[in-house]
Amino acid sequence: MKSLIKILVIAVVFVAVSCNKSSAPNYQFMPNMYESAGYETYGEATFPNGVEAQLPAEGSIPRGYVPFDIDNSTAGYDLAKATLSNPIDSTQVDLVRGKELYDIYCGICHGNKGNGQGKLVQREKILGIPSYDDAGRAINEGSVYHTIYYGKNAMGSYANQLNEEERWQVVAYVLKLKADLEK
Repeated sequence: MKSLIKILVIAVVFVAVSCNKSSAPNYQFMPNMYESAGYETYGEATFPNGVEAQLPAEGSIPRGYVPFDIDNSTAGYDLAKATLSNPIDSTQVDLVRGKELYDIYCGICHGNKGNGQGKLVQREKILGIPSYDDAGRAINEGSVYHTIYYGKNAMGSYANQLNEEERWQVVAYVLKLKADLEK
């Protein structure tokens, strides 16, 4: 009889343990924190007007961006050449930094001396890069800046790679190279 009671107690304990559902959550005091409703990122529930809510306000300017009001045209190039000048004071011009930026972005085509004999020209990958001291190229601050900003002929724009201050540093270094070549 004692063994029958032992077996019965073991069976009751086994049934009680096997009925425990451990995958079900216990009592939830704040169910909205445990089971939140899923929203589509750009759905109607999030933005009733759709993605328009994510568009910037009309006429706004992104942080760190300075608009350039001269057009990308021949007339814009001539206007930049006639009116644009370096806003960086001569004490703030850093020719060492300008040289570093020039070597990274410009020297491969224009050459480290500005003579139009960069590595790509020497390997004949690209042709027709004029020297900065060519008589037909009366370059100045405005024309160099406009060319860096928009590009010219086969040269692409470097406006995305260089910020405004860095562009002016490169312009100062290009004019130094031009003066060195004209000696």
